[in-house]
Amino acid sequence: MTVLGRLVEAPPSLRWHRSSLVSRTLYRRAFGSFGEGSVIVRPHIIRRPQQMHIGSGCAIFEDVWLQCEHDQSRITIGDRANFGRCVEIASTDPITLGDDCVVAFGALITSGDHDRADRHQVRATGPITIGNGVFIGQGAIVLGGVTIGDGASVGANAVVTRDVAPGQTVVGVPARPVGG
Repeated sequence: MTVLGRLVEAPPSLRWHRSSLVSRTLYRRAFGSFGEGSVIVRPHIIRRPQQMHIGSGCAIFEDVWLQCEHDQSRITIGDRANFGRCVEIASTDPITLGDDCVVAFGALITSGDHDRADRHQVRATGPITIGNGVFIGQGAIVLGGVTIGDGASVGANAVVTRDVAPGQTVVGVPARPVGG
């Protein structure tokens, strides 16, 4: 490989190492808990980190938005979770993701909605529980009051408005089961 090629490829590696250092020093102190070996690479927004619990070995990539709306909000992420770029998790009611989850680019997981009378106000829509080994596809939206069972898959751009059974694959708007 040429020197020029190495320079072009180096920045992601350098960002990861810098972010690993920030995660070990700053995030471990600021978050409610922050697991060994977890890294957040250049987040877009982190609000109320003391109400967030990140498991061990998590990889959370650029421009992630992690937000707890108020003092009762909670975000809990299990071990070895992997979040692509531009993922947003906004907690009004508690949001829990299990171990080994993959959340693809641009997905939104939110347990809040804007009030119908005053659009500036946010209201809770119910807790979200996402099981172990769940895949949430690119651009998918998971709304409040939903449970997604272990090993389930949510297709790209799907909007999950009701529970998803363990091992089930859902696609579409609103998300519906596919396959056998």
